[in-house]
Amino acid sequence: MKKQLSFQQSFFIVLLILSFIFVSLFLLKVEPHIPLVMSLIALSIIGRMYQFRWKEIEHGIVEGIKLGIQPIMILALIGMLIAVWMASGTIPTILSIGFEWISPTYFLISSLFITIIVSTFTGSTFTTVSTVGVALMGIATAVGIHPGLAAGAIVSGAAFGDKMSPLSDTTNFASGIVGVKLFAHIRHMLWTTVPSLVITAAIFLIIGLNADRSNLRYEEIETVKTVLANQFHISGWSLISPLLVLLLSIKRAEVVPTLIAGIVSAFITALAIQPQFALPDLLGMLQNGLKIDSGNDIVNGIVNRGGLQSMMWSISLVMIALGLGGVMRELGIVQALLDGLTKKIKRKGDVIFSTAMSSIGVNVITGEQYLSILLPGQTFQPLYKKWNLSSKNLSRTLEDAGTLVNPLIPWGVSGAFIAQTLGVPVVEYAPYAFFLLLCPIVSIVLGYSGLGVKQKDIPHKKAA
Repeated sequence: MKKQLSFQQSFFIVLLILSFIFVSLFLLKVEPHIPLVMSLIALSIIGRMYQFRWKEIEHGIVEGIKLGIQPIMILALIGMLIAVWMASGTIPTILSIGFEWISPTYFLISSLFITIIVSTFTGSTFTTVSTVGVALMGIATAVGIHPGLAAGAIVSGAAFGDKMSPLSDTTNFASGIVGVKLFAHIRHMLWTTVPSLVITAAIFLIIGLNADRSNLRYEEIETVKTVLANQFHISGWSLISPLLVLLLSIKRAEVVPTLIAGIVSAFITALAIQPQFALPDLLGMLQNGLKIDSGNDIVNGIVNRGGLQSMMWSISLVMIALGLGGVMRELGIVQALLDGLTKKIKRKGDVIFSTAMSSIGVNVITGEQYLSILLPGQTFQPLYKKWNLSSKNLSRTLEDAGTLVNPLIPWGVSGAFIAQTLGVPVVEYAPYAFFLLLCPIVSIVLGYSGLGVKQKDIPHKKAA
């Protein structure tokens, strides 16, 4: 007969796994795949010790990976999209425009607000990072801005729309899962979003104004622009594909067809305006990415990107992490931790704190953004009623600690994608993703202070 794992046992198991992963990543400096595989093996052995059959453990792995099928498809398509956007001249054209308008002094604050605008209109971190995010990283590379700082600003702005845009899947999901009207949910999130964004913007502005610009390569910008113009036909026609992707995103078209439309339109554009690439060349780029030797190391580093194979590192990592999370759910570890937390609540602030920590914990354990909203949302909703708290507080906390934390997890779906797309490891950009770090903290502080915490709506009694 199967044994039920207790809160203490579950906590100890998760602590051991996370400690092993931490040591492997930060002390041994190994990539996360093998530590996660070894953790999965260890967890399977523990499951067998607790009388779980292998079929049940295998079922957990399969069900976990099933949750990631759409993100995996998106990762593969974005790899191909980046390659064909390079080949069609889309990214080189955006880079050339960016060099004219963005000052290195104001690069960080500009990147933050550019990505905020794009992510608000698209509702997607993935779309924002893979379009303007790639171009902005190219500019950062050319002028010598620290890649972690640049990626931190880009990710902060890209995740803003994922949290606040009415077009975002997670915004609709978080409000829907707890029964809060969408725009009421968005308005209530302003309590944590506004102070976090103001602080983030101030930090990036101060860093930009006070940075040592002696190492910035101003003289190389013109060289890069010249090399790009020599290698690609810089033209407004190359912007048709990204504009089409943005338009379809704004109209809330399904993400996979949107990306396919972007790939096809860019492929046709490349054939039409980039005569140096023949049909077989472009087909090869979809698989392996752009590979050219421009004679300039900076340009080579910017444009030799993309392709289906470039995303296999992220796809394999996501699959392993989701499989590990699936086994944890199958063994009851995740639910035992959530149930244990609910028993330790003594005051209203603890309700919000426990929700936030649970969302962060599910993100860390499973690497899956939607589960970090779904599981705590379902578990804690009765407690919000018990403590006379509006469900708006719950949906807001789920976004602050669920939606925004996933890009900070190296094996999270968003984290793996961003790291691969921008070419910056999560551990390098996470300390600078100030907006993502601040929102959960502000949420917890408001929870204990009571500021911005809405009490449960009490229906008006009819007059006698």
